[in-house]
Amino acid sequence: MRPSLEFDDFYAANVRVITGQIYAYTGDRAEAEDLVAEAFCRALARWRKVREYENPTAWVRRVAWNLATSHLRRRGVVQRFLNRQRETHEQAPDGDRVDLMRALAGIGPHHRKAVILRYMAGLTVAEIAEQEGVAEATVRSWLTRGKAALAGRLAVEDERGSDEHA
Repeated sequence: MRPSLEFDDFYAANVRVITGQIYAYTGDRAEAEDLVAEAFCRALARWRKVREYENPTAWVRRVAWNLATSHLRRRGVVQRFLNRQRETHEQAPDGDRVDLMRALAGIGPHHRKAVILRYMAGLTVAEIAEQEGVAEATVRSWLTRGKAALAGRLAVEDERGSDEHA
């Protein structure tokens, strides 16, 4: 098989799910699409090597995640996310999704990443630990604290919504 055709298949099979994960992390779909495109461009430039990796998808996800982290460090994720929610030029996501994205944006970066990788990407605790270079116990701690922080933030959002309708 020609390397370009093989890459095309790899891209088609993975771009959507990785974009969804990065979107959940950044809170900005257009930015997520750009970051994932850059990650795939880097994979294409090294495709002969990357395709030989045990898990090329994990490599692209990691590159995209690193790009997103750098981007968020420069911009300040919470303020950008809240400002984007006020814009009305795009079709607004449903209320539950907005609440979830707002809650994710408000928890610590390790907790947010662990929750997204576990529950959106479907990675196991062991896979996350390997990817992040930490012990499985650390990942379990991040997940426990991340879920607790999300639950607290979502409860506050739910209370605000209930107060508005009362």
